[in-house]
Amino acid sequence: MNQEYKKEQWPQGIKAALIDMDGVLYDSMPFHAQSWHQLFLDLGVTNSNPDEYYLYEGMKGSDTIGLILKRELGKDTTEQERNEIYAHKTELFSHCGEAPPMPGAADMLKALKDKGLQTVLVTGSAQKSLLNNLNRDYPGYFPKERMVTALDVKNGKPHPEPYLRGLQKAGVDASQAIVVENAPLGVRSAKSAGCFTIAVTTGPIPREAFEKEGADMIFPNMPTFAKWLNNI
Repeated sequence: MNQEYKKEQWPQGIKAALIDMDGVLYDSMPFHAQSWHQLFLDLGVTNSNPDEYYLYEGMKGSDTIGLILKRELGKDTTEQERNEIYAHKTELFSHCGEAPPMPGAADMLKALKDKGLQTVLVTGSAQKSLLNNLNRDYPGYFPKERMVTALDVKNGKPHPEPYLRGLQKAGVDASQAIVVENAPLGVRSAKSAGCFTIAVTTGPIPREAFEKEGADMIFPNMPTFAKWLNNI
């Protein structure tokens, strides 16, 4: 059963929306999951499962590589090695085709803009093929000065640094921002930064995982969230 929310639950004084990319703006997570699965198969990790990588969404790619190789193969890797491996993952992702915009995302952004909120991208990705498409698919919403990517932080999600950087770029404090996420680690990052956090379950991860991380609101898909925004 989906939770019913009332407009009174929308926090007051909000000036900015910090928004994740994969699984929120683009329906790209199936491509990422398959790319990670194939990458680790190529590296000798035979028990890889594509759905597992939804759990690591939001982490910097190099951190995911270090985690899996250490856990499965007992292998420590240098930053240079992880960057070289990530380049192969990027190549695998590019062969998946172009990830489509997430249904309902454009409506969500318009609803946020209509409420006077500025929008800031906060993503754990450095996937140029998606980042380069943002202005085409969502023109005017994410200028470069309002983008935080994996290249801008030392500590990726679930560390709060990405969202703290997003707050800085928006020029607001945590009480003046909401976060839109689709990954448990992203929710943890946002909550650790002190933000009111909305989870949208666009992948296979169950609602309970977002409840455990303390999401303030949980919607089953982006069109439902966009419709709710338009009615408050």
